[in-house]
Amino acid sequence: MNPLPASPALPASPALPALPALSAAEIITDRLRLRKAHDSDSDRDGLIELQTDPRVRLYLGGPRPRSAVEQRLDAIGTANATSNPGTFVIADRMTDRLVGTLVLDRRSASLPGHVTAEGEELELTYLLRRSAWGAGLAFEAATAALRTAAAELPDQPVLVVTQTANERSLALAARLGFRRVSTFRAHDAEQALAVANLHTFKAS
Repeated sequence: MNPLPASPALPASPALPALPALSAAEIITDRLRLRKAHDSDSDRDGLIELQTDPRVRLYLGGPRPRSAVEQRLDAIGTANATSNPGTFVIADRMTDRLVGTLVLDRRSASLPGHVTAEGEELELTYLLRRSAWGAGLAFEAATAALRTAAAELPDQPVLVVTQTANERSLALAARLGFRRVSTFRAHDAEQALAVANLHTFKAS
């Protein structure tokens, strides 16, 4: 996942209106608060760590140079790293410490890995700091985001794309209810494409 976009989003064409996105700015769970980033040293440090940690980015093309991440945050401002709809900091509910990021946004039709002819399906991505691994926080955050989207948006496919070597992420996707439907090659690695229907996440 890339919470620091390489360039500002282009305005939607009048002939091709933007597809609906998750509008919630905050989502609360038992242990977490999905929120927008703050212009704070704590959030800045957390975002930098996520992008530069070799183990966190093992299946995402490797760590980014710290100087490049810092320069990008300086250019856009830390708070703007999550300004797009469906883009969140995952924070500890008690301490508000950033433990990761989560994005539920549209997968560009220009990228490989789709289940519709048009592309632009919803795609779930997330990153957690190593200190937050193994506690079920990714499952908790993803479930909350998907339930919120299911209550707000019409039923549609949701995608998860990750390297087939990333067994932990694939296991989490399966636990969430995603089913693996195909593989393809991108970024010099085999990628797995998994899909679920948004309505299956509606709270009962």
